[in-house]
Amino acid sequence: MRKKTTYLIFPLLVMGAFLVFASSCKKDDDDDKTPDPKPTTQTFTDSRDGNVYKFVTIGNQVWMAENLKYLPSVVGSATGSLTTPYYYVYGYNGSEVNAAKATSNYSTYGVLYNWPAAMNGAASSTTNPSGVQGVCPAGWHLPSEAEWTQLTDYLGGHSIAGGKLKATGTIEAGTGLWYAPNTGATNETGFTALPGGDRYLNAIFDGIGYCGPWWSATECFTNSAWNRFMNHNNSNVNRNYLSKENGYSVRCLRD
Repeated sequence: MRKKTTYLIFPLLVMGAFLVFASSCKKDDDDDKTPDPKPTTQTFTDSRDGNVYKFVTIGNQVWMAENLKYLPSVVGSATGSLTTPYYYVYGYNGSEVNAAKATSNYSTYGVLYNWPAAMNGAASSTTNPSGVQGVCPAGWHLPSEAEWTQLTDYLGGHSIAGGKLKATGTIEAGTGLWYAPNTGATNETGFTALPGGDRYLNAIFDGIGYCGPWWSATECFTNSAWNRFMNHNNSNVNRNYLSKENGYSVRCLRD
């Protein structure tokens, strides 16, 4: 009887050792898992002028990861209109397209468009998708108010979405283009929102380094349209309606 007991205990000991080993291997496998990769940035070329743009997928939307640079003509900040399309480059007050394109602000921040220029003759849209190509390249469109809301909702709401969209670093530290504190900025989406400033209706360029406003394809009143903007001192994506005469940046969405 004692011999049988010995034989019974030995297999149990072997089985227990195997289970401990298997459990240890499973734990090692879990520890070796790598975190989810950051969003992959791809590129496309605008056939109108040869500009190459980065784009990134955020949820179910594909956004340009740079401001639009299409510049068929240019005027200075003193020229404005609620109905005539105008194109601006921050800080440039001439009328020569090539000279405007040679500036660092054009290279970094792209073009500022009044709402008629951003819409390129299209009617206001409240739908998702907007169906408004506007000034965007073929295969892309100007986002409606609803599409901007889809973006901020996906990122957890307007009060935190800005931090996930803004480029990181500060001017003071020499690490970025936003003035400090650049609150909440992680750019975890790859959207790389920059503070390109605006051409305001009082005929001045204003806000570079402090804020970045972008048009939507949605009209509010006869003389105003909805936009989204981000600031250096909070992590919001703010929503506002302002004069169609203002010059703001454009980000396009893929159709």
